Amino acid sequence: MFSGIGWSEFMILLVAALVILGPERLPGAVRWTTRALRQARDYASGATTQLRQELGPEFEELRKPLADLNELRQMNPRTMVTKHLLNGDDSLLRDLESQLPNKNDLYGGTTGAAQQYPMPAPQKPLERNERPPIDTDAT
Repeated sequence: MFSGIGWSEFMILLVAALVILGPERLPGAVRWTTRALRQARDYASGATTQLRQELGPEFEELRKPLADLNELRQMNPRTMVTKHLLNGDDSLLRDLESQLPNKNDLYGGTTGAAQQYPMPAPQKPLERNERPPIDTDAT
C-alpha cells in the first residue's frame, strides 16, 4: 500500500504529524488510523469473499480480463518481441546487447564510437543581460 513512500518521506510525514498533533495526541491518532485502515481492509476482503461466494465459478471469468489487462500494462517493446516473435526466448536479444558498446565507451571512454562521435564542447555561460542566440530554423 505504501510502496511508493520512501523512508525519508515517511519521516517527514511523522515529523509533520508530531508538529500538527503534538506528542500527547499522536499515539491516539496512530491507533485510530491503523484501526480505520484495518477495518477498510476487512470490508474489502469481506466484499471479495461475498462476491466470490455469490458468483461462484463466474467470479474467475470476471477476473480473467483484469489479469489480461494487468499483463498488458507490464508489456514493453522488448517483452512484446520476446513473447510474440521469439516464443519467450530472449537469448537472441541478450546476444545483441552483448555486442553493443558500453555506455562508458560512448560517453567517457576513448575507444569505439566515442572517437567517431565526440561529445560537443560545453558552451560558455551567458553574460548578465545577454540574450541567448535564436535559431530561426527551429521557430
